[in-house]
Amino acid sequence: MAAPMAPLTLRVLAECRVSKARACELRLPHGEVPTPVFMPVGTQGTMKGVTPHQLRALGCCICLGNTYHLGMRPDSGGFQMVSLVELSEVTEEGVCFKSPYDGKEILLTPEKSIEIQNALGSDIMMQLDDVVSSTISGPRVEEAMYRSIRWLDRSIAANQNPDAQNLFAIIQGGLDPELRRKCLDEMTKRDVPGFAIGGLSGGEEKDHFWKMVTLSTDHLPREKPRYLMGVGYATDLVVCVALGCDMFDCVFPTRTARFGSALVPWGSLQLKNKQYAKDFQPIDENCGCPTCKRHTRAYLHALFKSDTAALHHITIHNIAYQLNLMSCLRDSILEQRFPEFVQKFMKTMYSDKKYPVWAADALASVSIHLE
Repeated sequence: MAAPMAPLTLRVLAECRVSKARACELRLPHGEVPTPVFMPVGTQGTMKGVTPHQLRALGCCICLGNTYHLGMRPDSGGFQMVSLVELSEVTEEGVCFKSPYDGKEILLTPEKSIEIQNALGSDIMMQLDDVVSSTISGPRVEEAMYRSIRWLDRSIAANQNPDAQNLFAIIQGGLDPELRRKCLDEMTKRDVPGFAIGGLSGGEEKDHFWKMVTLSTDHLPREKPRYLMGVGYATDLVVCVALGCDMFDCVFPTRTARFGSALVPWGSLQLKNKQYAKDFQPIDENCGCPTCKRHTRAYLHALFKSDTAALHHITIHNIAYQLNLMSCLRDSILEQRFPEFVQKFMKTMYSDKKYPVWAADALASVSIHLE
């Protein structure tokens, strides 16, 4: 009798000979996920204004939901321990939230979080971690790091479905290299299917951000997926793929669409602006998404004033942009031309060659030099 399939397998298909970038095949119970991958965020189980069929047609094979929202009353967007920080209290037992509507207290423990995710049947479950703002330093960061390790152990013990669902640990430690190393050392001793890099992308200086990312990927096991949480700007994605990350999520491409901002290889177009009122080009003539095939900038500009369908069309485009970027990154790794792809991407994004110093430094750390 054949042994049962593991709920997660990762095959490393190619590694860049210069940087830490890699292309993998992530096999999950519900299907295969090629990496590097960007995961759109459907906080309450669905993308705002986009159907699952449309997501699939764009090539999206994995998206992210929020345990708090899906298991309890949906009070607000984003990750609750940050967005509801004024309404929550963290103890060793868990996180106690107060509803901003009726003041009712809700206790989310590591065990309850896993119970909800077991019930949802998600392919990837995230441990409950004690996360503090990346701009905070001092004893609270160390406390949160050690508590996250203890909560990981409680999450592992609480998992009722380890043969079909994958529990990821979340590395904490703020911007302190020593705390990050301690967390990495402890959490990688646990035999979990994957690891997330947490506690970043919260307003910290980018120079600190990339150094914590590369420190983490240096210490994470090669044979398991590396998920950098909350990262979605195009430059950040490209740089962090170079630093060895496989998976990303962020509300940015969908949230910015709702403000009329369309993502393009040279930045973004603010379609609400008057300059697009008589611009009959598509958002991006090289984009093959349904929006760019059918609608002009002028049409979207006019529609934005009167119809929420404009938000839908721009959202579709922005998701397509992110997914296409990740596909191009992956192809360049498979074809051993990743450094050249990065250099061309950066020249297009920053035509004046005024590259962000942090990005140039991060890429130089893995031997990709911008001209």
